[in-house]
Amino acid sequence: MLLIYRILINFTLLISPIIVILRIIKNKEHPRRFLEKYSIPSKKRRSGKLVWFHGSSVGETLSVIPLVEKLEKDKNIHQILITSNTLSSSKIFENLKFRKTVHQFFPIDSNIIIKKFLNYWKPSLVLFIESEIWPNMMIDIKKKNINLILLNARITKKTFSKWRSFKNISYLLFNNFNVCLAQNSETVNYLKKLGVKRVKKIGNLKFSEPNINKINYINRDKINFLSSKKILFGAISTHFNEEILCSKIHLKLKKKFRNGITIIIPRHADRCIEIKNELEQKGLIVYLHSSSSKINKNTDIYLVDTYGETQSFMRVCNIVFLGGSLIKHGGQNPLEAARLGCKVIHGPYVNNFTEVYNLLEKINISSKIKNINQAEKEIFKSLISKKSINKNLKKLNNLGKKILVENTEEIKKYL
Repeated sequence: MLLIYRILINFTLLISPIIVILRIIKNKEHPRRFLEKYSIPSKKRRSGKLVWFHGSSVGETLSVIPLVEKLEKDKNIHQILITSNTLSSSKIFENLKFRKTVHQFFPIDSNIIIKKFLNYWKPSLVLFIESEIWPNMMIDIKKKNINLILLNARITKKTFSKWRSFKNISYLLFNNFNVCLAQNSETVNYLKKLGVKRVKKIGNLKFSEPNINKINYINRDKINFLSSKKILFGAISTHFNEEILCSKIHLKLKKKFRNGITIIIPRHADRCIEIKNELEQKGLIVYLHSSSSKINKNTDIYLVDTYGETQSFMRVCNIVFLGGSLIKHGGQNPLEAARLGCKVIHGPYVNNFTEVYNLLEKINISSKIKNINQAEKEIFKSLISKKSINKNLKKLNNLGKKILVENTEEIKKYL
């Protein structure tokens, strides 16, 4: 199996120039920094001890920012390297002011490329985030006797079943980790079955994740319009058919709040035209966020068809429905909405974040709904409630601090 992987990854390397060109055209690749994926660095390696974090995309990268802030103060660490795969994740660092930390794109997992990468950066400690597994890189890290940690580890039943199908290679790879610091009990169980010798449950680092996006990107006229309306709820990261369900909830609530408007932010913005047409066929007035036209004062649905502005809209919503939960998708991470002070509403299918949702429900920050009528009642109750969730948010923040401290202490054992 490892041999097949290596053949495929080397074939990918051969055709990668074509892939890169296509991705640059689609604005999914940096026109100059793509060279980093071939281990041609754009930043210099400082002398001394270097700690390397790798996360796939935005979520994983954001989750380690508090850790990086702590480690930057450690005089024994001279440089911190963060790698990721996506262009969007690299943009996070444009607004951050770090002294020791640099960002590079993760190299193609071909032996010739990763050897060059490791020989240049010479990390003292490597931390892969959540479920990042790169066979060639991991094997070479082990050969160089570099400590390797799986940080904020998360293995779902689906992922476990896939790895379980390839027992020999899964044992070879997972055995490379010195320790896995797990988000939840389910992950601890799966990692042990996959051959990890040392697993420790600490909790989800995203409880301590900072709200990086402090800038309100929403146009002033649009902010004024939204301020003049009663925002019923924000539907975030919705998937196919959930927008229709949300529109039905909106119509029920609109009977009680005539000035009401609902904000919908689909998981995939390229579906927005299709969603707009479907909602308009139901008699709803829909406004696209990217539009420069004047907003109809009777707008029902404010449809966000752009990326990177979700947090700005969460700041103007008191109640958020998180998508991927009324369909069998597994739900979306509710922590960002919770930390921004939103009451979180979700469907029954949240198996991707079971422990997180259980905790939020326990401290009355989230509520589960099974159908449209139940959703309408729960949102209505929250709209007229005068109770503050600030006390519960304090509990959330304290938990985040505890998880951050425990992760930091565990990491320093391997430096």
